[in-house]
Amino acid sequence: MSENVTPYKDSGLGKKEQVTKMFDTISGKYDGLNRVISFGIDIKWRKKVVQIVKDTNPETILDIATGTGDLAINLAQTGAGKIIGLDISSGMLEVGKKKIAEKKLEDTIEMVLGDSENLPFEDNTFDAITVAFGVRNFENLEKGLSEILRVLRPGGCFVILETSVPTKPPYKQGYNLYTRHVLPVIGKVFSKDRSAYKYLSESASVFPHGEKLNNILSKIGFIKVQNHPQTLGVATIYVASK
Repeated sequence: MSENVTPYKDSGLGKKEQVTKMFDTISGKYDGLNRVISFGIDIKWRKKVVQIVKDTNPETILDIATGTGDLAINLAQTGAGKIIGLDISSGMLEVGKKKIAEKKLEDTIEMVLGDSENLPFEDNTFDAITVAFGVRNFENLEKGLSEILRVLRPGGCFVILETSVPTKPPYKQGYNLYTRHVLPVIGKVFSKDRSAYKYLSESASVFPHGEKLNNILSKIGFIKVQNHPQTLGVATIYVASK
């Protein structure tokens, strides 16, 4: 399991409350800053997730930790009749709702305030479930994954897009230098919240990835678990079923 890394270590709040506060604080700058931090490559990764989901012909999709709705909006390309974007941060959801309205997707995409570890849906509800850069923010990873398994329909598709750590030199050393020293500074310049982006880099460095996360998914009960490293291993796409 991942170490208990939190955004505001001396706040007295639990991880869930700290993550909510963090994303509420940076919500207005989040999209632009993500493009800078990832050099825009995150757009390519999301396109791959959309294609994986589209190939399963889903009618209902749940995008957990949807943030400002980037992936939920992209998932409209799958032709699904109903897409729900769920997030714990009302600030992020408000930004997402504006984007959805601008694209006239209100009839397809619904943004819901909710907790990924206590999903407000019946068992076997969704044909596909996605999480992009969100599972490492779960307070209890196994509980969150168990909830996802519960609301996924048998035969459904579960896709995770998450940061990971390159294992081969010199990419490993370059990644560590960038995430530990450069990323927090960029975060402070853009959002005035150095703690937020320090947390994002620290949480990525200790989160289980590759075969370790595969094993956790299998332990929870997912089947056909696969992982596909992206861009020298700085991110990984995980695909599983029920």
